[in-house]
Amino acid sequence: MLRPLRIGITIGLRSEAEPLWINGIKQNAVFLAGALRRCPDVASVVLVNTTDVPITPALPWDQARWPTVSFEQAKDGLDVLIELGGQIDENRTNYLINCGCKLVSYCCGVEYINATQTILFHRSPNHGGAFVNQHYDDIWMIPQIEPINRGYFEILRRRQARVVPFVWSPVFLEERGHALPHGGRCQPRGGQGRRLTVMEPNLDVVKFCLYPILIAEQAYRTRPEAIEKLLVANAEKIAQENQFFISLMHHLDLVNNHHAVFVGRYDTPYFLADHTDIVISHQWENPLNYFYLEVCWQGYPLVHNASLCPDLGFYYPGHDLQLGAEQVLKAAEMGADALAQYQADQRQRIGRFLCDDASVVKTYHDLLSSLFSNS
Repeated sequence: MLRPLRIGITIGLRSEAEPLWINGIKQNAVFLAGALRRCPDVASVVLVNTTDVPITPALPWDQARWPTVSFEQAKDGLDVLIELGGQIDENRTNYLINCGCKLVSYCCGVEYINATQTILFHRSPNHGGAFVNQHYDDIWMIPQIEPINRGYFEILRRRQARVVPFVWSPVFLEERGHALPHGGRCQPRGGQGRRLTVMEPNLDVVKFCLYPILIAEQAYRTRPEAIEKLLVANAEKIAQENQFFISLMHHLDLVNNHHAVFVGRYDTPYFLADHTDIVISHQWENPLNYFYLEVCWQGYPLVHNASLCPDLGFYYPGHDLQLGAEQVLKAAEMGADALAQYQADQRQRIGRFLCDDASVVKTYHDLLSSLFSNS
């Protein structure tokens, strides 16, 4: 690297007042920026909007802390553009190449599965063809998406992909926690039955509520007195309209005994603080995500099958729902002292994902250096 680098990370705004909290992609851009700013030889990091939505004070985040500019404002002052939350087209790609800017594809979504669903279920958002950029200088992918997506990235984009650290920060979680009792952290409830929560997005098979519901059902059948109720978020529509789902649910004791509630979409910190003692989760080909870190940082027992963080929460492997139910009941037995120790342990273990972790920062510094090693 010849001089301190000026780095842009793309986002794709859909409205002038769009919050960073709206999805994991925008949070990823901010957390990555936090790690890159700590790297030696980095002069600046900005968020670069790739859509036509104007950058105004209506954006609900501190633009002094997270500078946000349009592509037109940024394009002549970048040494590296990391395409993360908004794609650039062929013309913009060629412009950056001619300026000597390095272009990195930062992959943090299950793109193969999204492409499959787009093709099979006609979900294309723009009813048009796919643009596949084959001019990246490097491809960085977070570890949880590597197994199923690596070949998809490398063959279509004609470049080898690298696994990079998953990065997180509790900054947004704690901002929201200021308005909640105890900062939104999990509190002991004595000998009462536990409130179980499922918060899968239910947008595809990757993170769907059915297996967590079955885990809760098995725990309830084993020890009904240990379970007060089950709340399933992001499920109101399917619970009202999908007859197959409805018929499945009526085979469950939790449902027939009126201990299950299916509700719409809620803000995670508020829903946890108001309704939750234990969170149950299940994923398929996405064994690490921000939701797990948010739940565990706030000290809620998390029962999950995420193989890239088995030391967090209460882990069950694969699709072993019986063991998942046993883990629910184990979590339900924690008293106040055990819960306090659990909370302290979770924050210590999450430290390896934080944007100020020395290993994370060094790895990203090395990745940036490799971009210019042959320049």
